[in-house]
Amino acid sequence: MAQSLELLLIQFLMPDNDARRQAEDQIKRLAKDPQVVPALVHHLRTAKTPNVRQLAAVLLRKKITGHWGKLSPQLRQLVKQSLIESITMEHSPPVRRASANVVSIIAKYAVPAGEWPDLLPFLFQCSQSAQEEHREVALILFSSLTETIGNSFRPYFTDLQSLLLKCLQDETSNRVRVAALKAVGSFLEFTHDEGEVIKFREFIPSILNVSRQCLASGEEDVAVIAFEIFDELIESPAPLLGDSVKSIVQFSLEVCASPNLESNTRHQAIQIISWLARYKSNSLKKYKLVGPILQIMCPLLAESTDQDEDDDLAPDRAAAEVIDTMAVNLSKQVFPPVFEFASISSQNANPKFREASVTALGVISEGCLELMKGKLEPVLRIVLGALRDPEQMVRGAASFALGQFSEHLQPEIISHHGSVLPCILNALEDASDEVKEKSYYALAAFCENMGEEILPFLDPLMGKLLGALQSSSRNLQETCMSAIGSVASAAEQAFVPYAERVLELMKIFMVLTNDEDLVSRARATELAGIVTMSVGRGRMEPILPAFIEAAISGFGLEFSELREYTHGFFSNVVELLEDGFTQYLPHVVPLAFSSCNLDDGSAVDINESDEDENVGGVSSDDEAHDEPRVRNISVRTGVLDEKAAATQALGLIALHTKSSFAPYIEETLKILVRHSSYFHEDVRLQAIISLKYILTAVQAVFQNHNEGIAKTKEVFDTVMNIYIKTMSEDDDKEVVAQACMSIADIINDFGYMAVEPYMPRLIEATLVLLREESTCQLIESDSEIDEDDTEHDEVLMDAVSDLLPAFAKAMGTQFAPIFSQLFEPLMKFAKQSRPPQDRTMVVATLAEVAQHMGAPIAGYVDAVLPLVLKELGSPEATNRRNAAFCVGEMCKNGGSSILKYYSDVLSRIYPLFGESEPDNAVRDNAAGAVARMIMAHQESIPLNQVLPVFLQALPLKEDYEESIAVYACICNLVLSSNSQILSFVPQMVNIFAQVAVSPVETPEVKVHIGRAFSHLISLYGHQMQPLLGNLSPTHANALAAIAPKS
Repeated sequence: MAQSLELLLIQFLMPDNDARRQAEDQIKRLAKDPQVVPALVHHLRTAKTPNVRQLAAVLLRKKITGHWGKLSPQLRQLVKQSLIESITMEHSPPVRRASANVVSIIAKYAVPAGEWPDLLPFLFQCSQSAQEEHREVALILFSSLTETIGNSFRPYFTDLQSLLLKCLQDETSNRVRVAALKAVGSFLEFTHDEGEVIKFREFIPSILNVSRQCLASGEEDVAVIAFEIFDELIESPAPLLGDSVKSIVQFSLEVCASPNLESNTRHQAIQIISWLARYKSNSLKKYKLVGPILQIMCPLLAESTDQDEDDDLAPDRAAAEVIDTMAVNLSKQVFPPVFEFASISSQNANPKFREASVTALGVISEGCLELMKGKLEPVLRIVLGALRDPEQMVRGAASFALGQFSEHLQPEIISHHGSVLPCILNALEDASDEVKEKSYYALAAFCENMGEEILPFLDPLMGKLLGALQSSSRNLQETCMSAIGSVASAAEQAFVPYAERVLELMKIFMVLTNDEDLVSRARATELAGIVTMSVGRGRMEPILPAFIEAAISGFGLEFSELREYTHGFFSNVVELLEDGFTQYLPHVVPLAFSSCNLDDGSAVDINESDEDENVGGVSSDDEAHDEPRVRNISVRTGVLDEKAAATQALGLIALHTKSSFAPYIEETLKILVRHSSYFHEDVRLQAIISLKYILTAVQAVFQNHNEGIAKTKEVFDTVMNIYIKTMSEDDDKEVVAQACMSIADIINDFGYMAVEPYMPRLIEATLVLLREESTCQLIESDSEIDEDDTEHDEVLMDAVSDLLPAFAKAMGTQFAPIFSQLFEPLMKFAKQSRPPQDRTMVVATLAEVAQHMGAPIAGYVDAVLPLVLKELGSPEATNRRNAAFCVGEMCKNGGSSILKYYSDVLSRIYPLFGESEPDNAVRDNAAGAVARMIMAHQESIPLNQVLPVFLQALPLKEDYEESIAVYACICNLVLSSNSQILSFVPQMVNIFAQVAVSPVETPEVKVHIGRAFSHLISLYGHQMQPLLGNLSPTHANALAAIAPKS
């Protein structure tokens, strides 16, 4: 065989295709015999030309796996010996590398079986050889062997690490240093042991040196291995980087800022910065790296890119993603330098820099929203100025930024509608379609949270929108429909004059069936649902059947996005029609079921094709593919969105049709239970919301049935168990927050008795969340986490803290022993170092607990009052308002232990009544607090000093929840003929008259006022006439109407 095989190998390498094909066929036939192995080994060692030797090694690598088990021990020994000789004595580098690949495959079987004990000692010896070739090939083998027999190296890891470090610093050979770099990369990919990985920290300077040398010599493909290594280190939860993060960032920034390097190399460097911002943000903060990073990233936004370049690799786009990630994780450090860059660049003569200035502001608006809200005026000045720029690229970026602001800076941005909306209206006329489309997007986002402020703009807006809807490209029409939806939601009944025209147009879109029109049809279906909600049931019910029919027929078109928006349409329609939707249930619910039961579309194809099929195209670089390869992992996000929309629709249909939904409850519950642990958080979120709604439907269905109690309890048990499990185990904060809110609603709706069996687990889950130890709160274990520099977790912690008042409201004084467990973990959020939103969350929670738990709050007075008194002087209005409410409830329920604080409370609360207090709601809460103090301990209040200030603040202007406390206090003082209050009769009559005509004050409040007024009449009789004469007829009549008839 050996002789014929040599001729075939030579023939295989000939340029003649026919000769080559014949050789290939014969080699395939011979290769089925195990004797091909010693024959190939022979040619590997003895063939005259390197090409033939290399081909022998490549074929050996391909065939050795199938034949190894059939070889005698003597032959196996011969193969191993020949390969070692080839590695050490071969002069041709490609042949050496091809031989090393064969060693790697054999080692996979021989080393674990104990059949090649001298391989590792040989490699260590080789790696210390004086010959560069030996050192290099040993490192190449360490790389490939790590992938196949990494565990066999475990006893030698310490030696191997020393060796790799030494080779990284090899003074004579760049090839050795490069091979060592690759070996380090393979090693890190293999090991996930914290103790082993952490030792690589000391490698970082050497890795950086080798990479710099590779970049200097043009070997960018090797230099990027450093980024792959850093990637592994960054993603590890262990604190691996230490202060070397500084040199990694410096190197990455050098690469980012080098326009002469390949875009892929620069992209990998930018990606490292992005990973650091995501996973090691505390390190960037600790080593003051945020500023230097932004000094490079912001100007990158202005870098011109080659139009042919892959968009995803473009430096400006990648830099925008980094700045976005940094803003989300490091908002306080990011906003000032980006705002400074934007302010300066907005004046730059180069339009790319003017574009970059508004792009930067747009991308940070989500992460830096709180800081940007405080600087909205100057920020808007830059962006609105850019919207009028002569260059289209600048106007396009400005309209994008305005869309981002409209999405993230709500509701504060609405107060600037006077300057923003005219600019958007103007931009809708832009010559550029790109600017127009982004402006419609900005308009849609801006109007979404508007109310009556939109009315003055309604006519010009709808004129533009209806015009564009009939004359623009499909893309523009779709964005336009989103904008009309936002306008309709904001305008409500004022939208009625435009509804008919919009719905006529939607009817045209809702019957389109061509593939290219289906996205427009989906948007039109969504818009029809929104307009339906704005117009109301009376006008819509007669014309809805045609729209519902069109919506249902769309399911036959097999387009996921259309099905998604159609579920949203049904969600709107059922909310409007309620029981009137019952007739559609048999048609609509099965469609929601089919969407929920769709295949997830997460397909993994394993390629296990037989490699013997083709020997052609072999080369020394071929890798060993003896492991099955994952070829394709894809998640069809369209299906996810559709499932989320269908899950939401099922919940809303159950909620609004109640007992009519009975036939579908069982199947719906199965789906919701399944979706509550679905892999994607959007679907889980909708399942968690819908479970609460299904509970409402179950209650309605079974309330008059004998077996109803057992059935309701069974569903209740399922829902509560899912919610408690979600609180502890779900990794998404929004999903956990929704579970907390749903539990609070259930406690309010069903009462304490229903949830009593679950209380121990509920309290435990709440404690874990307050301690910030639940799955969704586990943050990076980066160097030192600075607890005093955390940001308020608005999504999650506001929902968690709402559970405490819900418990207190349901349990009253019985909540006391549970509250004693929750108090300390809650108070951690009140530290002075925490953000103001954390502190006010605590104060608001304490206020409501005090209100509902009552007397047991007295035990916490000394722990709570110092915090609340300090918060009364907070620069944040919300904090002052919550502190005023809390101090009132503490005084009302704090018993005698509160009395020592009364004078302090009065002196701290006094400024909230003055002209320096800009917020009416704060003043109203301060009035409520004083009222509760008087009611609880009138004897401890200097009424002669307090009443003039108190009455001056009335009537209440904004927070009418304080009305009962305030006016009941005045009524009690009047009815007891308190001499201090009776000196303010003229002022009181004026206050009473304003309360009497107020459309927002409740009848209960007016009864109190009426009784007090009646008592004043009985005390002063005709003396009251001049006071009443000073009132307008409307006020006088309203006052007379609420006075009790004697």
